[in-house]
Amino acid sequence: MTAYRDQYASLFNEGRNVVVMGISNDSPAELHSWLHDADFPFVFASDADNDGATYAAFGGGLRANNMVDSRTVIVVGPDGRVAGVIPQFRQVDPQAYDELAEIVDRVTPEPEEEG
Repeated sequence: MTAYRDQYASLFNEGRNVVVMGISNDSPAELHSWLHDADFPFVFASDADNDGATYAAFGGGLRANNMVDSRTVIVVGPDGRVAGVIPQFRQVDPQAYDELAEIVDRVTPEPEEEG
């Protein structure tokens, strides 16, 4: 997710009016600490107390031990609706960020330059 943070402005139109949320079954305390330390410009949701049900509802798969197999990333558009879901976000794969950028661009096109 650090690659997303580091490319936030250039790839995602400054995230204009878009909420990007990652769901994992890390505890809220772990996520808070990680987000604070790494200065991420997005939201993480913990599914630790829900046995992966929230994660699964967005298409994520669970391992035999009910741990998430990868973070699910959800993009909420300016209208408050889910604009896209990536059930298994591959944070080390550059193409995953292209897929995420496509969703964000679809709901927040670049503003036209004044001429």
